[in-house]
Amino acid sequence: MSKKNRFKSPRLVASQAVNRVGRHGDNLDKALDKAGIADLRDSREIAFARSLTYGALRWYHQIDAIIDVLLDKPLPGKHSDVRSVLVVALYQLAHTDIAPHGVVSESVESVAGLRKGWARGLVNAILRNYQRNRETLHASLENNPGAQLSHPRWLLESLQAAWPEDWPTIVRENNLQAPMSLRVNTMRQSRDEYLHALAAAGIQATPSPVSAAGVTLEHALHVESLPGFSSGQASVQDIAPQLAAGLLDAQPGMRVLDACAAPGGKTAHALEQAANDLQLTALELDPERARRIEENLHRLSLQANVIVDDAAHPDRWWDGALYDRILLDAPCSGTGVIRRNPDIKLLRRSSDIDASVALQQTLLEALWPLLKPGGLLLYATCSVLPVENSRLVADFMAGHDDAQERKINVEYGRICDAGIQIFPGTYNMDGFFYARLVKNS
Repeated sequence: MSKKNRFKSPRLVASQAVNRVGRHGDNLDKALDKAGIADLRDSREIAFARSLTYGALRWYHQIDAIIDVLLDKPLPGKHSDVRSVLVVALYQLAHTDIAPHGVVSESVESVAGLRKGWARGLVNAILRNYQRNRETLHASLENNPGAQLSHPRWLLESLQAAWPEDWPTIVRENNLQAPMSLRVNTMRQSRDEYLHALAAAGIQATPSPVSAAGVTLEHALHVESLPGFSSGQASVQDIAPQLAAGLLDAQPGMRVLDACAAPGGKTAHALEQAANDLQLTALELDPERARRIEENLHRLSLQANVIVDDAAHPDRWWDGALYDRILLDAPCSGTGVIRRNPDIKLLRRSSDIDASVALQQTLLEALWPLLKPGGLLLYATCSVLPVENSRLVADFMAGHDDAQERKINVEYGRICDAGIQIFPGTYNMDGFFYARLVKNS
């Protein structure tokens, strides 16, 4: 290891990534990148750093409250990096079976990489104190449900109000690691054939009971280890978004718009189901994310017209021909995918929800005129908040006499006044919402 990186370790990278999320507002991927995860020695260290970062963010609100109890006086903001070392260390002591003596000694050494030698004694004392008083410290959180359940108060209260019977399950699932699921490209082979290929490669997997192309792996692994991944035999995609293609029901030859298409999984799945015979436009506002759509389509040997523009302004990109199908996977709070993106619990604010709803309404209003009479618009989010989902769709239909819901009757979702809500963990899925709107002829 170079002299420049002689203090770089998985624990230090994880603590710096946690600090970047909590202090600077970076998303998880950007935080790991800026923390120098690529500078670690090998794939094993990289995987360990990622695991520590994800776990520490899942339990951040709980651990942060415990640190407040353990500190004699608050650490100044300029030492948030030291506090993040404590967050990562206490996550390991509280929620993993990693040897405590190793956690303490390595965490004390981590502050050397911050050039804050004065903090070595503080980190050691705090961690030793936690080990001695663990049960008492956790018991002290009983009157602080946000800390005890490791969720921001606004989100916990929103979930309790929206789902008075189901919120404990949602919260529990949010604090678990999401499984890795695949979508088999059934243009190339059947799901059973791909399951045999996985088994031959020593990879344990089970078929999804709700997606005909879905497979969930027993253990997550690098995509290059998957049989035929580079040649397009399978894609990484959670089971819940795999349901979109079937609900959209785009038939060969149809004119289709995927309005917020990145990273392209639903675009590709719709094409796979229609034997690559759709007049499909994939629209994406972000140029970098649009490139990911093109890369995925290329790997899968699929064809679509990828446009970089804003779905809210069809006058800039629409050619005037109406669509048979429109998929609007609207930007949202992401509250259904927290187990996969635990940084959401730190980055999202209650004030963000109103802005999210306003954008969703704008997109629906902008895209509805582009749908043919008799055509179908599939509205989707990865949110579990009714204000972004069933209420929004019901309000839209109340204001549009030509909009009628086509009910979705399935066992995997909670039937709402409009659409269906999938809770995280149901059949190994992320939290998702779907509603189908048909334009009256």
